[in-house]
Amino acid sequence: MQMYRCTKCGYVYNPKTGDQTQGIAPNTPFEDLPETWVCPRCNAPKSAFEPID
Repeated sequence: MQMYRCTKCGYVYNPKTGDQTQGIAPNTPFEDLPETWVCPRCNAPKSAFEPID
């Protein structure tokens, strides 16, 4: 699964681990995150993330 990096603070969303701070289960692809999801480190919106090669 594709990982994504926050362009504001560098936080990496790893779909294998999800985001326990916002109730996102492991194995949740970035595309399936709700539009209201924000970076758990800096609160940047989902649109501030870019895929990592």
